[in-house]
Amino acid sequence: MSTEEDILFEKRGCLGLITLNRPRALNSLSRDMCQRMDEALIKWAEDDAIRAVIIQGAGEKAFCAGGDVKTLAENSPEDHHMATAFFATEYVMNSRIYHFPKPYIALLDGITMGGGVGVSVHGSHRIITEKTLFAMPESSIGLIPDVGGSYFMPRLPGKLGLYLGLTGARLRGADVLYAGIGTSYMASEKLAEFVSELAKADISDATDVDRIIAAFAEDPGAAPLDEYRDFIDAAFGEDTLEDIMDHLDAIDHEWAAKTLSKLKKMSPISMKVIVEQILRGAELDFNEAMKMEYRIVSHIVSYPSDFYEGVRAVLIDRDQNPKWNPALIEDVTDEMVMAHFEALGDKELKL
Repeated sequence: MSTEEDILFEKRGCLGLITLNRPRALNSLSRDMCQRMDEALIKWAEDDAIRAVIIQGAGEKAFCAGGDVKTLAENSPEDHHMATAFFATEYVMNSRIYHFPKPYIALLDGITMGGGVGVSVHGSHRIITEKTLFAMPESSIGLIPDVGGSYFMPRLPGKLGLYLGLTGARLRGADVLYAGIGTSYMASEKLAEFVSELAKADISDATDVDRIIAAFAEDPGAAPLDEYRDFIDAAFGEDTLEDIMDHLDAIDHEWAAKTLSKLKKMSPISMKVIVEQILRGAELDFNEAMKMEYRIVSHIVSYPSDFYEGVRAVLIDRDQNPKWNPALIEDVTDEMVMAHFEALGDKELKL
C-alpha cells in the first residue's frame, strides 16, 4: 500500500516537479503512484504556467528501480487482477508521457530499470549522470521488457534493443548515451543547480531547455559498448533465438562466451516471446505497442508462468535458482509463444 508521500508534486517556477519518494524501495512504482502521476500530467498539460516537467528520484541510490512486481507476483494466477490493473494503469501513464506536449525531463541519477525506464525514456530529455545504471532485466524473472520496450528497443541503433532485451545487460553513463537512451550527461552534483536554473528560465519550447542543459552538460568519454557493437549487430541480427545463440557460440571472444552464458540463465519462453515482441514492435506505433504488451503481460500473469517462479527466485527467496518451465529453449513451441499475443476481447488496454 502506498501513501501520498510516495510521490510528490510541486510547482517550482515554470516547472512541474515530480519526485518519486520511496528511497528505501529504490523508488519502485505502485499502482497508486502511476495513477497520481497520470492525473498530474493531464492537469499540467493544460496549465499554461507549467512550461516543462521534471521527474527525479529521492535518495542517493536510484531514480526508479521498476514496478513493484514482487507484490504483484505474491498473488496467484487464479487471482491476477491486481497485476493486470497495475499494468493497465502504468501503461496509460507511459502513453501519457510519450504524448506529453511539453518538454519532459527525466533525471536518471541512479538505478533506472523496468518501470523506471517507462517513466523516463519516452520523454523529450533524459539526463544521465555518473550514477546511472540502466537495465531492462525482465527476462531474468520470466517477464518481458514492457513499459514501451516494444517501441523504443527496436528503434535503438543496430541490434542494441534486442541485445538489451534478451540479456538484461546493465549500462552506465557513456553507454546509455551511445545507445540513444540518454540525451545528455552531467555530473550528479550539478543537478540541483540545473533544476534551479530551469525553474527560473523563460521556457517557450524544447530549444530553451536544450540551451540550459548545454550549459551543464559534459562529455562522459568513450562508450565501452562500442567495442562489441559489431558482435552485437551480427549475433542479435539473426532471425531466431536459436540462431542468436549459435552465432554467439561461434564467436571466439570472451564477450560472446559471457553473453551466451547469461542467455542460458534466462527464461526460455520469455526470451522467445521477447524476440517476437521486439520484431512486431518495430512495425507498430506507440499506442499499438503498449496494447500488444498489455496482451502479453495479461497472459503471463494468468497461468503458472515463469514470472511467478522468476520473482520467487530473484526477489522473494533470492536463491537465484529459478526452475523454468519449459527448461530448454528447444521445448518452447511456436504455439506457446503465440498464445501470449492473442487478443483479450473486452479486456484490451484502452488508450
